[in-house]
Amino acid sequence: MADPTSYRPRTGEIPTNPGVYRFIDPHGRVVYVGKAKNLRARLNSYFSRVATLHPKTYAMVHAASSVEWTVVGSELEAIQLEYTWIKQHTPRFNIMYRDDKSYPYLAVTMNEKYPRVQVMRGDKKPGVKYFGPFYPAKAIRETVDTMLRVFPVRSCSAGVFKRAKASGRPCLLGYIGKCAAPCVGEISEEDHRRLAEEFCEVMAGRPGPQVRRITNEMKAAVAELRYEDAGRHRDDLEAIRRVFERNSVVLSEDTEADIFAFAEDELEAAAQVFHVRQGRIRGQRGWVVEKVEDTDAGAMVEQLLMQVYGSMADTERIPPEVLVPALPDNAEEMTAWLRQLRSDSGEGRAQISLRVPQRGDKAALLGTVQENASQALALHKARRNSDITTRSAALRDLQEALGAAEPLLRIECFDISHTSGTNVVASMVVLEDGLAKKRDYRRFSIKGDAARDDTSAMYDVITRRFARHLKDQAQSDAAVPVAEFAEPAPAEPVTAEPVSSVAAAGEPAEAAEARDSTVVEREAERFAYPPSLVVVDGGQPQVNVARQALDDLGITDLPVVGLAKRLEEVWLPGDDFPLVLPRSSEALYMLQRIRDEAHRFAIAYHRSKRSKAMTASALDEVPGLGPSRRAAVVAHFGSVANLKKASLEEIIEVPGLGRDTAQKILDHLTAEAPAPAKGPA
Repeated sequence: MADPTSYRPRTGEIPTNPGVYRFIDPHGRVVYVGKAKNLRARLNSYFSRVATLHPKTYAMVHAASSVEWTVVGSELEAIQLEYTWIKQHTPRFNIMYRDDKSYPYLAVTMNEKYPRVQVMRGDKKPGVKYFGPFYPAKAIRETVDTMLRVFPVRSCSAGVFKRAKASGRPCLLGYIGKCAAPCVGEISEEDHRRLAEEFCEVMAGRPGPQVRRITNEMKAAVAELRYEDAGRHRDDLEAIRRVFERNSVVLSEDTEADIFAFAEDELEAAAQVFHVRQGRIRGQRGWVVEKVEDTDAGAMVEQLLMQVYGSMADTERIPPEVLVPALPDNAEEMTAWLRQLRSDSGEGRAQISLRVPQRGDKAALLGTVQENASQALALHKARRNSDITTRSAALRDLQEALGAAEPLLRIECFDISHTSGTNVVASMVVLEDGLAKKRDYRRFSIKGDAARDDTSAMYDVITRRFARHLKDQAQSDAAVPVAEFAEPAPAEPVTAEPVSSVAAAGEPAEAAEARDSTVVEREAERFAYPPSLVVVDGGQPQVNVARQALDDLGITDLPVVGLAKRLEEVWLPGDDFPLVLPRSSEALYMLQRIRDEAHRFAIAYHRSKRSKAMTASALDEVPGLGPSRRAAVVAHFGSVANLKKASLEEIIEVPGLGRDTAQKILDHLTAEAPAPAKGPA
């Protein structure tokens, strides 16, 4: 733990301009980002009376070893730069609002040939129409189920659609009348798109034209004595009515607003927001946050708005009214920032009102949001107290059992996976404070002599991981932290680098499970953080070779243990007998959890690599099919089995593939298939 006086900058060195500052720990991690109208006054407040600081702030200044700052031209620029740095570095001591609920929208993919109705989460995609948000999540599914009765738009996935099209038979929804079955040609592309547009019109709050159309059709059916058709139209009208009754009107129908409220104690706070669209409560979100400084409500509102609206790729979600319990000190700059977000999305200089409702229905609704926040905070504290007690006991018991000198704040576990020595891979998973930190997971591909057996693979993985740590640590030690001055300029986005540039050290979990093309630079840097304990999946051989790898790198103060699967024995380097923890020990449970997670992550990577290798090898001999198009075929079908079932027309759908090449692929796979065995004569 560093002494704040050891890195306190001289008062005369700190400018009095507005700017953004960063506290950095000995490993180069940014642990806190803040902004100030007067940098000198703000930074001096951290060092003048350290003993009287808020507990979290006290821990922050002792965890840091240096402080840097950047001067900007205005407070609006400070807001932008502070948000960019918080998003880039995710500092552990900043107020970070964590969702306690998902964020579901009803979406219609109008950018597809046959639009699809589905539930989507996260930021919007171009060409897709969104409705909501809805709360609870069950409501959106009930809405979809009800609306498909009246407007049977396609709702199946691309895979189901392709299979139905290939087989010539619709799925179950097509048989029960909740899909118009465009996959088998029961409705034309134009009519299906018109059906999707009618669906969108009703969901956008304009049911009048459709209600009138269905009413007229019902009356016409009655006049023509088609009572079954009239009954079906009557049921359609009832379904539309139920959809609009589900979200009761609480404000005037032209109200578009987000209403925020807080509940807090000395250490934590809970935030809630109600999304009001067309006068109805369409959704609700909640967050829980640990308070770092003695933060007032205005500052918490500022941080919440930055994180909620700043991370939106589609800023049309920002409504004209944002109602809050208290205004931040820089309310005008925050309003200007929100307007700028809307203008950047092509909405023009949208008028956005950031205010505190004083009376009337909106103030009453703010009180309801406040009550929800209070209940959320009480529920969080009840759950968290139990969880923290268990995790703290596990970490303390494990530290005592291993005789570790320092608390086990970060634990890394390694596992090897292969099939008879082929496609050898390894995984690294991370626990911080007893919780999985998935963004720090890594995966490794083992090749050459290192892949001959498990111990060689383990030696290779440990060496690569900690060689990267030593390299980055040397670079960090060589760099001298200096104050950073800059001309006023817009904040730059986070840069990205190819995965291949960090392949020697391991690939991030998020890239591993989503895409292999890029990895955010901050994730690669976080790979170099040193753990407090290394766990390997295996017994004495794996533990000894991991210890040998660390010793060869000159790292002698890092404890290593292994957990053998057969009897759940804990092995220490050089010991002839294992350490047996009680079966009911929380420490053993924690080791089992991290070992099982490493095993799961390694197997997932191994299966993915094996599947790609099998598919790629089956296409190696196709004439005229190069690596890039071979990779496109692999990505499109996923496996050789799926590719062999595909028709010529389906293979042509692969981007960049012509009819001649598709025919060559089909001929190659047909030639590889064994001839059917003949029966008895």
